[in-house]
Amino acid sequence: MGTIFNSIAVIIGGLIGTIFKKRIPESLQKLLMDSLGLICLPLGMGMAIKGEKFLALVFSIVVGAIIGELLKIHDGLEKLSLEVEKRFAREQNTFAKGFLTATLLYCIGPMTIMGSLQDGLGQTPQILYTKALLDGTASIALASALGVGVIFSSISVLIVQGGITLFAKVISPLFTPIVIQEMTAVGGVLILGIALNLLNIKQIKVANLLPALFLIPIFIHIFP
Repeated sequence: MGTIFNSIAVIIGGLIGTIFKKRIPESLQKLLMDSLGLICLPLGMGMAIKGEKFLALVFSIVVGAIIGELLKIHDGLEKLSLEVEKRFAREQNTFAKGFLTATLLYCIGPMTIMGSLQDGLGQTPQILYTKALLDGTASIALASALGVGVIFSSISVLIVQGGITLFAKVISPLFTPIVIQEMTAVGGVLILGIALNLLNIKQIKVANLLPALFLIPIFIHIFP
């Protein structure tokens, strides 16, 4: 129920932002995006500094970037979102950015992992309920600037969090405290990349860094 609640919150927030988009001045839309970018900076930094295995973090990001670039993860997700845009969206140019930005922002972080595990293990999903409120609020701001692509990110939330929830009993032993801690640090670096994108400081293909999240459990054993 936590994941379903989270997805619905993203849809509702996205709908509010999309419906009232024309009533929100362009200057305010830009300010909302800048605000989210500024919020992501301390959020990402706070997560990144929780890591204790710096070499493992560095190698995970570097090797993950190489794998992501070879697999062209960003290009694949962008192509998928552009195909959806052609069928369902009226906006041009912003759908893919809205979908990718919201997907990465909502699916990276300790609340995603811990909340989904909590839900899947039969506990009250308080973490995901809290995350739902945060994501729903962020969706209003994102959708007002980037449109309906943000709403479609609810599908990503459903798939990622739902997958962890369904297999919680099987995969929970893999998420030891140290693994979650270091994955949080990697997620923090990725969120910093999202912040730079939102602030238009530098456009980074953050999706190509996603393999780092799966590599960090390996490198923490290589660099104890």
